Amino acid sequence: MSAAHALLRAWPADRRDELPLALWDAAAIAKATGGTASHDFRASGIEMDSRDVRPGDVFVALKGEAMDGHKFLAAAFNKGAVAAIVDRPVDYPHVLVEDTTKALHDLAHAARDRSPATRIAITGSVGKTGVKEAIFSALDRSSRGAAHRSVRSYNNHVGVPLSLARLPARSKFGVFEMGMNHAGEIAPLTEHVRPDVALITTIAPVHIEHLGSEEAIADEKSQIFTGLAKGGTAIIPADSEHTARMIGHAKSLGVTIVTFGRSADADVRLLDAIPVASGGSLVTVDMGDQRLCYTVAEPGEHWIGNSLGVMAAVRAAGGDLAAAGLALAEMGGLKGRGARLDIEVAGGKALMLDESYNANPSSMRATLRQLGQTPAHRRIAVLGTMGELGDFSPRFHAQLAEPIGDAKIDHVILVGEEMRHLAAQLGKGTADPLGFVPGFDHCQDSAEAIAQLEQFGLTHGDVVLVKGSNFLGLGKLVTHFTSTPD
Repeated sequence: MSAAHALLRAWPADRRDELPLALWDAAAIAKATGGTASHDFRASGIEMDSRDVRPGDVFVALKGEAMDGHKFLAAAFNKGAVAAIVDRPVDYPHVLVEDTTKALHDLAHAARDRSPATRIAITGSVGKTGVKEAIFSALDRSSRGAAHRSVRSYNNHVGVPLSLARLPARSKFGVFEMGMNHAGEIAPLTEHVRPDVALITTIAPVHIEHLGSEEAIADEKSQIFTGLAKGGTAIIPADSEHTARMIGHAKSLGVTIVTFGRSADADVRLLDAIPVASGGSLVTVDMGDQRLCYTVAEPGEHWIGNSLGVMAAVRAAGGDLAAAGLALAEMGGLKGRGARLDIEVAGGKALMLDESYNANPSSMRATLRQLGQTPAHRRIAVLGTMGELGDFSPRFHAQLAEPIGDAKIDHVILVGEEMRHLAAQLGKGTADPLGFVPGFDHCQDSAEAIAQLEQFGLTHGDVVLVKGSNFLGLGKLVTHFTSTPD
């Protein structure tokens, strides 16, 4: 036997080499769902929205209270679907099942069980999507493309099983975001994924209208630990007033607990954070047996805390901490979640901070503080209503007057009915010790906000923060001011 042949025979066996290259084929889908395939096919993706179908996808015809996916089969196949999962015979390649929603769940569980991937689940009141993207970037880099994640904010009762069903058999890591707005929603999601690592980013009064208190929010978020696999790790913020409560939930399940934050007893503890010229931070962390120093590209105190959670999760998942540091150093803001966009104005450029996707009292304060720390000729904030605050809404909106004053914001455009409470507070004209009083306008929707900002007029060196709950559509304002004219 030649030396070359001997080396080939000695090549280490890898279970992943025996797994399929295609995401799904007809036989595998039929076996997972108990359905019947009409044709043989191989698929590269799974999709539930006919508008997002790509060539090679299997379209799942889900049925809801107001919509039936079977009505969009033609659209899905026109866009390149190779087959559909349906609950009735159709004139397209398909897998026939009794219930398409159950079939999606069955497919998700089959994907989970066939893959050796280490699974990481993320929830929290603020920062889920950004932390998910950072963890994915770190693991994808170190595994050379063998990591998978939820796309967009697919974090609900449909998005999580869909994301899991898309998990390639040969993946080494899977990163899944989980959200909720009512009690009882996290447990079913974590049961789908059965993660090896579960991370809570933070607890804040988000969806408090439906849960009633921050304690109830902490209890619901802690349900993510109930799905942890044997020997799993619960990662918990150490600086929350609800830390002990979350630790109690994790302890009752007998899982490994790792805390992160500034607290002296945090397992992943912040030692130092120094601002850097690019707007981010140089962070030094004590992880117990080692210290790390890395750069976080994203600006803001909240991203310093997020980075500690990222490091804790990557380590618990068996990932590469050096790759995590590089990922954090290279991350750019996501659309609607911190993207920094240039605006062409007379005499030069203005900067727009796009936080238009979501808003709650905690994230509002964090981004207003970030705006106050950003060098600017003038600081302008376009702030939209924070949703799902219920009876707490008037107080939480009015309380934003304080961080607006602290950030020395020159002008505020308030958008939405609930912002009248903040308008009333700002209208009192209370000056700080130096006599600073921000100007403000109040309007009802994004179209009026666009007109108000145009009337105000942007000049070179201005920085504009745009933040509000997604239902207001402030993304339209961002597009209006940052899109390049044809």
